[in-house]
Amino acid sequence: MLGPCAAYLAFFPYICIAITLLITNTMKLKIAVLPGDGIGPEIMKQGVAVLDAVARKFGHEFEYEEALVGAHAIDVTGDPYPDATHDVCMRADAVLFAAVGSLKYDNDPTAPVRPEQGLLAMRKKLGLFANIRPVATFDCLLHKSPLKEELLRGADFIVIRELTGGMYFGEKYQDNDKAYDTDIYTRPEIERILKLSFEYARKRRRHLTVVDKANVLASSRLWRQIAKEMEPLYPDVTTDYMFIDNASMRVLTEPRFFDVIVTENTFGDILTDETSCITGSMGLQPSSSLGEHTPLFEPVHGSWPQAAGQNLANPLAQILSAAMLLEHFGLTDEGALVRRAVHASLDANVRTPEIQVEGYNKYGTREVGQWIVDYICSYEL
Repeated sequence: MLGPCAAYLAFFPYICIAITLLITNTMKLKIAVLPGDGIGPEIMKQGVAVLDAVARKFGHEFEYEEALVGAHAIDVTGDPYPDATHDVCMRADAVLFAAVGSLKYDNDPTAPVRPEQGLLAMRKKLGLFANIRPVATFDCLLHKSPLKEELLRGADFIVIRELTGGMYFGEKYQDNDKAYDTDIYTRPEIERILKLSFEYARKRRRHLTVVDKANVLASSRLWRQIAKEMEPLYPDVTTDYMFIDNASMRVLTEPRFFDVIVTENTFGDILTDETSCITGSMGLQPSSSLGEHTPLFEPVHGSWPQAAGQNLANPLAQILSAAMLLEHFGLTDEGALVRRAVHASLDANVRTPEIQVEGYNKYGTREVGQWIVDYICSYEL
């Protein structure tokens, strides 16, 4: 029979292996939290609560640092994206962002500083050149779409929007009689977003659609020229090209045709809002923005200032953005559990008013978030 010391020495290698596995499976992340304006703080609370539930469930450590952005930042500092906020984002592993926008500025077209400028500045300073927006249907919500169910069922694609170029960032001018915005793109900007898009297509169903307006715009012709040059580098990907007006129509009439769509900044902004007709609500659409520095994860909807503080906002897009954050860092099981919880909440009719079924209880932002947290905590792994 082994004595205590001998027994300890005999089992020491196994103890080391157990400790190593424990350390290896523990993810430590620093997350910058930017609630922003309007409903942003309310939905952010639910996104962070879900991340905390995941951390407890899987033994991870998530550290949060909150910072100002948008109208709130203007009111406090005069800057919609203060240097202090940028510093928080730069030292974080990821940014979880909610929304910016305020009626105070929406109703004043002469305001020299606007909340949305903070979002553009954040994208530019963090080098977030690629916005990834998944578009998928929920079977229990097909009736909420204005489109026919037979067109929608099974639709599953992503839109990759170039985020730091084009008219949003080109030279601008305005006086009382004339105004212009310059739609400018360079070869390196186009090549990097196309490379990312081809690689995404390779991971999915190997079909890439390049959306442009090459019959009218010189910038679009450069996009198409470079895409044609790169196409032979990805012979396993079927690549097609579509004008934005045609793409806008076919996204609604043939959504199952698409796998990966890539397009420039302005077209992508409009096209991705249009896809809310497929999901049935913008409150269900998450996104990620990737690039040179800290990745950012955010819902695609706005700040809905009219509903701020009323416990009405749908937190699911924020929660699904948290799932994308987890998956970005290789936490696939964790992200899958969050998605499973979201689907379960919808199937159980635990929904905010804009997507609730007639005759069922209408749940608030907090109640939906708490239901999902409880689901995660009680789920048997």
